[in-house]
Amino acid sequence: MQSTIYGLDLAKRVMQLHWVDWETGEIHRKQVKRRKLLEFFVNREPGLVAMEACGSAHHWARELRKLGHEVRLIAAQYVRPFVKTNKNDAADAAAIWEAVQRPEMRFVTVKTEEQQSVLSLHRVREQLIKIRTMQINALRGLLYEFGADLPQGRERGMKEIPEALTELEGKISAMALDTFRRQLQRLNEMDKEIAEIEKRLRLWKNDQKDVARLMAIPGVGLLTATAILATVGDMTSFRSGREFASFLGLVPRQSGTGGKVRLLGISKRGDTYLRSLLAHGARAVVNFQINVTVQTMPLLP
Repeated sequence: MQSTIYGLDLAKRVMQLHWVDWETGEIHRKQVKRRKLLEFFVNREPGLVAMEACGSAHHWARELRKLGHEVRLIAAQYVRPFVKTNKNDAADAAAIWEAVQRPEMRFVTVKTEEQQSVLSLHRVREQLIKIRTMQINALRGLLYEFGADLPQGRERGMKEIPEALTELEGKISAMALDTFRRQLQRLNEMDKEIAEIEKRLRLWKNDQKDVARLMAIPGVGLLTATAILATVGDMTSFRSGREFASFLGLVPRQSGTGGKVRLLGISKRGDTYLRSLLAHGARAVVNFQINVTVQTMPLLP
């Protein structure tokens, strides 16, 4: 007997299901509230459940697998071409049901709780760095209005801020001075939070042999190695290094017709965060090699 295929369109409160009864050919469309979703699938024979790889998709995939169902996640851009009419929940669920049956469809690997936990640390750290950069730039600009010219660079600028605030005592109002000092205190607290997150990543790294293997590659450090392992999980899902490069968006886009194909710039379709970490690592390796080459070159007479 052929197992039933379900197209599930996820939402915060009301989910939309689409499936076809293989015996009668009857098309079913059903709305299910969030708290009733697992109850619906508990009473069903094990089947194939397809979802878009969107918010909470990995959580529902793990829960449905526990019930004995096979789960496949599809990237949203691969589902969009199958939406036949106006976009709504029912049309999306039908498009997911249609897309999962395509022979050459690509699927997203379901992440574990551990993988998502590590990625959460990376996301929080990235957010803190962005906020820290904005606050430093704002503080630098405000102090510049009072004649304090801070040096370029975050670390050098942070070292000069206390001295600049001391010089401004008696020249500006106490309320502005207190605000600047409070801003500096928040920046120091953010530095501690970022360092604490990196400490947690190091502790996690100690139990992961694959992270140590990745860090043996020149240009790959703690952040890059843990992000790769948490994002990809099982690297054997890629058949070659080129497939991994394509996953990262590091391959050229193609445009062609009539048998003539033009290669364009880098597609940048993959994970932006992971790609930026690898780009920074590669740049560091290239700069190091250049410096070593320059230092070892014989001096011209």
